[in-house]
Amino acid sequence: MNRLSSFTKYQRKKLQLTQEELATKAGVGIRFIRELEQGKETMQLDKVNQVLALFGFSLSPDNQKIDAYDIFWNYFNKAVKITLTNRVIKYGIIIKEITDKKENKISAWQFVPNNNAIKYQQKPDNNLTEIILHNDIQTIEEQ
Repeated sequence: MNRLSSFTKYQRKKLQLTQEELATKAGVGIRFIRELEQGKETMQLDKVNQVLALFGFSLSPDNQKIDAYDIFWNYFNKAVKITLTNRVIKYGIIIKEITDKKENKISAWQFVPNNNAIKYQQKPDNNLTEIILHNDIQTIEEQ
């Protein structure tokens, strides 16, 4: 999966659409949606933008950074080690994505540090969690 494919799949599932429904709404074929979500390397940009337009986005250059949707699909509810841009290292579990409603994208993560994980598991309490801004994440890996 690449950034575009994981973003598309995340947005489609968030809107509770099947691949067929997304294809119909975007005016593209089901095969195109499948290839887009599988990360096919060569795609027609006009069709990609037709799909992204349904989510309020278009394809444009962006700075290279960690893909929020990659985190969602690959590190969500798993024990992780996060290195922040200020070099602080955090160990714990990402339990929820926080979406910026204005920009319609993931902007932060609700995180349970390892030292609070057992207490949180016994009795979920937001006081045992912290918020990590997505832009503050330099690297992430499984523990």
